[in-house]
Amino acid sequence: MKHLLTRSLLILFITGFYTVTAQKKEITLEEIWQGKFRTERLQDLQSLKNGKEYAVLNFNRASRSSSIDVYAYASGEQVKTLLDSKDLKDIPYFISYTLSEDESKLIITTAFTPIYRHSGLGTYYVYDIPSKKLDLISENAIQEPTFSPDGSKVAYGYNNNLYVKNLETGETTQITFDGEKNKIINGITDWVYEEEFAFVRAFDWNKTGNTLAYIKFDESEVPEYSMRVFGEDLYPKIETFKYPKAGENNSKVSLYVYHLDTQKSIEIDLSKYANYYIPRIKWTKNPTLLSVQLLNRHQNNLDLVFVDANTHTSNLVYQEKDSAYIDITDNLTFLENENFIWTSEKDGWNHIYLFDTKKKKLNQITKGNWEVTAFYGYNPKEKKIYFQSTADGSINRAVYSIALDGKNLQKLSAKPGTNHADFSADYTYFINTYTSATTAPVYTLHLSENGKQVREIKNNNALLSKLETYTISPKEFSTITINGETLNMYMIKPANFDANKQYPLFMYQYSGPRSQEVSNSWMSANDYWHQMLAQQGYIIACVDGRGTGFKGRDFKKITQLQLGKYEVEDQIAAAKALGELSYIDANRIGIWGWSYGGFMSSNCLFQGNDVFKMAIAVAPVGSWRFYDTIYTERYMQTPQENPTGYDDNSPITHVDKLKGKFLLVHGSADDNVHLQNSMRMIEKLIQANKQFDWRIYPDKNHGIYGGNTRLHLFTKLTNFVKDNL
Repeated sequence: MKHLLTRSLLILFITGFYTVTAQKKEITLEEIWQGKFRTERLQDLQSLKNGKEYAVLNFNRASRSSSIDVYAYASGEQVKTLLDSKDLKDIPYFISYTLSEDESKLIITTAFTPIYRHSGLGTYYVYDIPSKKLDLISENAIQEPTFSPDGSKVAYGYNNNLYVKNLETGETTQITFDGEKNKIINGITDWVYEEEFAFVRAFDWNKTGNTLAYIKFDESEVPEYSMRVFGEDLYPKIETFKYPKAGENNSKVSLYVYHLDTQKSIEIDLSKYANYYIPRIKWTKNPTLLSVQLLNRHQNNLDLVFVDANTHTSNLVYQEKDSAYIDITDNLTFLENENFIWTSEKDGWNHIYLFDTKKKKLNQITKGNWEVTAFYGYNPKEKKIYFQSTADGSINRAVYSIALDGKNLQKLSAKPGTNHADFSADYTYFINTYTSATTAPVYTLHLSENGKQVREIKNNNALLSKLETYTISPKEFSTITINGETLNMYMIKPANFDANKQYPLFMYQYSGPRSQEVSNSWMSANDYWHQMLAQQGYIIACVDGRGTGFKGRDFKKITQLQLGKYEVEDQIAAAKALGELSYIDANRIGIWGWSYGGFMSSNCLFQGNDVFKMAIAVAPVGSWRFYDTIYTERYMQTPQENPTGYDDNSPITHVDKLKGKFLLVHGSADDNVHLQNSMRMIEKLIQANKQFDWRIYPDKNHGIYGGNTRLHLFTKLTNFVKDNL
């Protein structure tokens, strides 16, 4: 191999867990997709404001009821139950909850119908804890009900308009009136904002609850996309929604503040800023001061603007620019003096900064060749910031604290792997969720001061015991040097691996910007499938190439304007390098992926036709011309500006190079990566007279699930691998 492979990180091997015996069982697809390996977790964990207790949502499988139970941090004992569905008439269970700020009321969800990835229509009730009174918020299925800070009102969206219900009088006030399907949306994001800026509720209460800020989306000029929904009726239906493809018109967005005392909405003039997108609004601690984040269309200029809700004037507080793009996060945190905490890649790595609003100065708090991957909060009493980072290595996540002045960096988590923290309201404690490639989720309580463990809350030892009866191979982490870069990699070998034999290699990847598949964390459903294939004699490998995340700005943004170029080069080069290993059959190398990974596996098979024998592409992007504006233009600019970047790296452009076996899978009702992508590729393959296999799942979205769908899909994938690799 001439040092191409480096055992640099770790090889995970626990003798008791991975011992192979003749009695070991093999994983089956039915077990994977029927929940055999489901993990236990703390659902809807929320710290109570006293800092001594936390609430979780529990579901009793025996009685099929749900409850919101409160536990003491220190002892772990259950203190009380806020609500049990067994005490509610005609409501057998609820599926989520939200506490009011004073913790006297709950919003509970009893029914929820998804619309897109994050959004949905639901039936919601307000439960008054002291009086035990339950009230339906609306007879209609509504969106995003949200308490005012004093808990006296609830704002929500319905039929593209906003409403406010007074919980004391029961009166509901409609505050917008121009909402119309596929035209105007008030306070709820459109499809592309929801998918790519990852939020649905586009309204926010100020701190005194007398003003509501909201974003209006004018979709009038956004082109429509239509999907045929086959269903079970005699005639199929057509579902039409606004979907801006790269280079096309987006919604025109505008910002309003609604004053409850005058019942008037005032539009805020943002014309002097980079205001093409409004990806975030958030009130500061000052009830008259609203923060607004604004982006230009290229998403490489971000303006942070403060709006005075009384005068309806605005001023630019901070501006950030990047030659590629700027990531939008929820890390913006305001301090009592209107200074704020911000995260940025200004120094080449994602780090935490403190912005002094008086001096207009950004002070860097964290530093180093590692990424801040989550911001947990600020403790004003101790003047400490809590965060998660890759300082333990890019495949790991650890929890840290640091003083506001950038001193006294302290590691609070102990074990290498993936650590995630939920802090108590007063930052006395945090609940750490720990996983690794060999450890299913373990929940432990720790002191925030020094990270000392107080007790274990919940584990998944029962699952680990169950897995001891199965043939499980270790996930071996290493690095591989490709195209001048050291890339993270893992490999799964058959349990009876013999270095003197040769094995087929099946590669898995996603490869999209900021993504990560090689991580020291517990198994996903795909991992169980890979284990099943390893049982049947395949070696599985995954390489995170250039463009993926958590290794610095330059590594991530190298793919700018060229999605699919460097990523494909890295996967082909990695396959060639792995094919040189004595125990891998270089004539039997395959690759697969989903979504961006399907785009990649298609490209790798076509352009690497001398390397890959077969590929599977599930819900692939066929051309970035068919994908949405916000995601695509962030990395590619528009097709009008960058036509060669779009076309040179499209798998559709390279179909004539197909030599191996190719399986193409898509859901017919995929609102995200439209079936159009596969249909265009299919037609190009046909006209190039290339034989291939394909499967369409009727009325299934991007996830291709429901009933036996995943079992059916992975049976097809498994058979295709066995027949062609």
